[in-house]
Amino acid sequence: MDKKQLPAVVVESTSVIAFDTPPTAGARLIAKQWFRTSIAVFIICTLYSCVQSYSPQEGAHLAQVDQDLLQGYLQNVGKGCKDPLCGREAETLFLSIPNEESALATSCLFTSEPHMAGTSGDFESAKSFLAILQGELGIEPLPGDLPIFRAGTNESRSATLDISSYTKPMAWIDTYFPILNTPLNHSLEILGTHGNPVWVAELEEVSDEADPYAAMYATATPAWHGLSRGGEALGKLVYAHYGRKQDYDALLEAGVDFTGKIVLTRYGGNFRGLKVKRAQELGAAGVLIYSDPRDDGTVTSKDGYKAYPHGPARNPTSVQRGSVHFNSLYPGDPTTPGYPSYEDSVRTEGLSRPTIPSLPISWKNAEVLLKWLDHTEEPVVRLVNNVDDKITPIWNVMGVIPGHIRDEVVVVGGHRDAWVLGASDPSSGITSMLEAVRGFGQLLTKGWKPLRSIVIASWDAEEFGLIGSTEWGEDFTEWIRDHVVAYVNIDTSVSGSRLRTSASPLLAHLLMQTAMQIPHPTSEGRTLWDARNDRGALFGDNFDSEILNMDHAAHLSVDNLGVRPLGSGSDYTVFLQYIGVPCAEACFTATLHDPVYHYHSVFDTQRWQELYGDLTFSRHVAIAKHIGLQVLRLSGDFVLPLNTTHYSLQLEAYVDQVVTLATAASVDVDFSPLRHSIHNLQAASLNLDIEKAKAEHKSRAALRSLVRYGQRCFPPGTGFWERRLLRVLKRAKVINRKLIAFERAFISKDGIKGREWFKHLGVAPGKWLGYGATTLPGITEAITLDGDPMAVAHEIERLKGVIDNLVEEIRVHT
Repeated sequence: MDKKQLPAVVVESTSVIAFDTPPTAGARLIAKQWFRTSIAVFIICTLYSCVQSYSPQEGAHLAQVDQDLLQGYLQNVGKGCKDPLCGREAETLFLSIPNEESALATSCLFTSEPHMAGTSGDFESAKSFLAILQGELGIEPLPGDLPIFRAGTNESRSATLDISSYTKPMAWIDTYFPILNTPLNHSLEILGTHGNPVWVAELEEVSDEADPYAAMYATATPAWHGLSRGGEALGKLVYAHYGRKQDYDALLEAGVDFTGKIVLTRYGGNFRGLKVKRAQELGAAGVLIYSDPRDDGTVTSKDGYKAYPHGPARNPTSVQRGSVHFNSLYPGDPTTPGYPSYEDSVRTEGLSRPTIPSLPISWKNAEVLLKWLDHTEEPVVRLVNNVDDKITPIWNVMGVIPGHIRDEVVVVGGHRDAWVLGASDPSSGITSMLEAVRGFGQLLTKGWKPLRSIVIASWDAEEFGLIGSTEWGEDFTEWIRDHVVAYVNIDTSVSGSRLRTSASPLLAHLLMQTAMQIPHPTSEGRTLWDARNDRGALFGDNFDSEILNMDHAAHLSVDNLGVRPLGSGSDYTVFLQYIGVPCAEACFTATLHDPVYHYHSVFDTQRWQELYGDLTFSRHVAIAKHIGLQVLRLSGDFVLPLNTTHYSLQLEAYVDQVVTLATAASVDVDFSPLRHSIHNLQAASLNLDIEKAKAEHKSRAALRSLVRYGQRCFPPGTGFWERRLLRVLKRAKVINRKLIAFERAFISKDGIKGREWFKHLGVAPGKWLGYGATTLPGITEAITLDGDPMAVAHEIERLKGVIDNLVEEIRVHT
């Protein structure tokens, strides 16, 4: 055959091996390889006519297959494509977009005025977020009213249920109607022997003009607890340390009677609502919760640091606002458990709310009460907390970037509402998320389209009890179960120097790998992942050993990668604990040697953030890049980056923990059948890993062949390469369904005993922790709370059944 008759690729190949001088051994090897390639291509090309003559039935089948699947793969995974943007090329461009100047401007925008959920400031922040989404994603605003829909209406439901049909970015606002409350008036007094006040507390925070934001808005949101019970309480004062269950139990054992008492506790150790819950159960009349400088580590006045706004130490008048709903019972609107809070929803009594009043107080006030306790046996205290309970509109802002695969969706979200100005909580998170959105917007202008659709959510009323996200999750449970492959959460992105990472074990490796790609924001030669060990730079000699031990224990509560399990306290809860969607979250948090972060205080201002939190806003940007990389991988990798083997190994580590608990509690049960099932799961997962690797290898090999030979030998439209790729890609899609099914499998319709809203048998917020996670919660609580071997055996059998079913679900059939 003459060279001119060979395909062009062979002509080019043979020209490479034409030598003017005797070939070397290496050159002979190259020539042999190219010769084999040429023969292979020649054989394939001689079959061209056969390929062209595939049957009409095959052609019809090809016309019916999801061509978006193929196009999305070519765009997102392919190598060498220049237009549209490729996966790794997209990542490189994305990482160049978030910057400190833009982050600072966004932070200033969202911290300019108070925006507590349900207020006019909150509504304005929702409209600002919507406008930014429209601008960055190229959404042309429609003439007339803004796209604001009442939850439950056809417009609201269609906006979410039709996401799979969108062909261009969209954004809108959903309005839900939960029960919230606002403060009317409150007071705190110590009464003398004749019932007259001998001391009256100044409950509001006080600032001078050194921080003009704090000075201006010090009384904008009174010091009070969201969803607290209104009313008055009168009783003797008793101190209960952190107000943890073990603290109350120790006092009961010492003979303390809580009936009719006012309980004084300090923040920390557990969720504030659970401090009130236990006091309520013991018959207390009311609860006071204060911020103790001992929890501030070495950054205190005793160590020579001045109080904010003149230094990094705690302002003694600062108060931690916050909700006191019982977050380990169920989140969301207390009056609509398990279903969405539409304007006309039927309301229940709301069992996740306290029945006794409470108030948050400052260290300045607590110090007075503690001195009275030292010198007077149980001084009498009167607490007044009058509130206005009412149905209140809240606003979730939703955005969509449509992808090629329309039945798989990645959600990234964070809350927008703040107790006052919220420079750290939540505006640092808003800032980081919107920097990531800016990156996505720039990719869109370059022709990028994600493989999977991306939903961007700005949740409202998180501070009152994860309400905005929970109501949306309860509204669209089936749609989320059928479509959402992962959820990336962002709450406070920056309040200190240490990176804290939390995730479902499925996403732990992704969290680590993406963090290792990003430079450390303040230290050259290190990565973002290395910031997990940072600890601040403000030291001193005064240190509380209990605080040190608690901090050390928290630092160790991670898996072998350094990732914590997720409990509750943020908007991932409904996704993970109620529906079974794997979730991840990362943020910079304060250590015992960082400037004091005034959580939920008026002192959480833009000035504090710029002076002490993140001077250059480089941490905000690092988190933005981390969020974006996770979303790009989850939405762009054809084989989902979910690690079932790591999860199955963690399950065995969780079993080791409950075995230790059972031994300590003298609960004699047999864990060996459960271990055997977990070992089967590990084996099935390893086989799935092999299939994942094969699918990735085959898809890339098929694509390389298409890029190298396809256009020359088999022009587009013949169907040869399309069929080959689609066979590979559809096999990968089967694998993805198995990966998605992994987390879903732990969802039990019966839920966790006594708090059935929580349905995940692998992890839940601790019943008496609230924030912190309890792994294998059914088994753990049967041991630690019930102490009943029969109950433990039942929970073991329940989990074993889940795992046995999961083994079959992910089994690879050859």
